[in-house]
Order: sequence, then C-alpha cells, then structure tokens
Amino acid sequence: MSAGSIVFGLHAVRTLLQQRPERALLLLLQKGREDARAKELVHIAQRAGVRTEWRDAGELARLAGSERHQGACLQVRAIGTLGEGALDELLDRAAAPPLLLVLDGVQDPHNLGACLRTADAAGVSAVIVPRDRAAGLSPTVRKVASGAAETMPLIQVTNLARTLRWLKQREIWIVGTDDQAPTSLYQAKLAGPLAIVLGAEGAGLRRLTRETCDLLVNIPMRGVVESLNVSVAAGIVLYEAVRQREGDRGLSRG
Repeated sequence: MSAGSIVFGLHAVRTLLQQRPERALLLLLQKGREDARAKELVHIAQRAGVRTEWRDAGELARLAGSERHQGACLQVRAIGTLGEGALDELLDRAAAPPLLLVLDGVQDPHNLGACLRTADAAGVSAVIVPRDRAAGLSPTVRKVASGAAETMPLIQVTNLARTLRWLKQREIWIVGTDDQAPTSLYQAKLAGPLAIVLGAEGAGLRRLTRETCDLLVNIPMRGVVESLNVSVAAGIVLYEAVRQREGDRGLSRG
C-alpha cells in the first residue's frame, strides 16, 4: 500500500467516502476506537461496499506519513496529478467561463492543501502548478485539503509561462498578484474567463510569470504586516472573482 494512495483524517475520509465512494478501497481505523465518529465511518463505508479493517496507531501513522491521522485512514485509487492535456479537455467541457488558480512554485504542502480546499469551495475549474520546485499531492496535502484533493483537478505543467501564454490563446484573462502592483484587486474586472496567479511563499511571482500576466493587482494591506500567506491570499482573490461573477449573473437575469 503506497503512501500516495492514503487519505487520512476524519473529515477527509468521510468526505471521500460520501462524495467519491467509487475511489475508496479500504477503510482503516485505529484499534479501540468505538466513538460515534468511527461508527459513522464504518456505516458509510458499509453502504458504499468498502471493507473496514482495524490497525494500531503506529501503523496508521506509518501509512499516513503523519501522527495526525486522527485514527482514520482510507486507501484510495490514487487520482494523482494530471498532465497538460487534461487542461485542454477541461476547458473544452466547461459549461461556464472557467476560473483557474495558478500557483507559481508553492512548496509548502500545508499551503497547497489549503489552496485546494479554498479552490474547491470557490468553484474553481482546476489548480495549475509547475512540475518542478513545487509541492505535489502527498498525504499531508490530502489531509489539509479535507477531501478537496479528491475532487479538484491538480494539473502539473512543464513550463508555466508557456501554459499561461496558451491560456491567453484560449481567451482567458491572466491576473497575477504582486505587492507592488499599482492596481488594487478591487479595481480589477474578474468576471470572465480567468486565471488567478499567485506566487511562492516569500519569493512571489517569478519574473517570466509576472511578465506573462495580463494584469497585476495588489491586495490592499491596512495593517503593519506586509504580506499574506498564499492560501489566505488565494481565498481573498478567488472570492472577489466569485462576487463579481455572481453579480454579473444577477444583472443578466434582470
């Protein structure tokens, strides 16, 4: 059983069993757990036709790669990451103007997991990351994402700047975040086909990525801190885009 095929944590396991039962292979619970949440997982697994086994805490920690498994692991058919060809297919199938989140070299798995969770909540079509020098799917990412890693397409690309140029050819507006940008996030139009680009922790956007963007925006900072965690910034920018898109639909109905 490979670590990459393990989802762990009570919420993440329950979410996958409920929303993607076809991907679940085996539920693993900590020996001695007889509380209501464990019984709920067993019941959900039984309804989905998934077998349950009981293991000691040390084995669960080894499988999850973390002590924070909360007594629950789920072996799944690994979705892994998708290649660049999947992006073309995804855009072709889109029924509404696509909203993409692009992460330029985010290396912290906790930040990637949090970004996937936020992207799922905001209705993002896919998250795009570079293949090199960036975090990929791992048990920690899946745990932090709380099930979103199992539903949100994560697309790895070889050359991020080239992918952004290709997205432009697909008439997708590329908006990057930069602390020094003269335009505020709240001045930008984010209602159409859109890719939001955020940089790595500390370093921000790489030069080629920055130069490829159609527009750079800043998130207004009113306090003494100079920057935000990338997952927090993702939430702010994505939900401003959601607000504008919902407003556009409301106006069109009138």
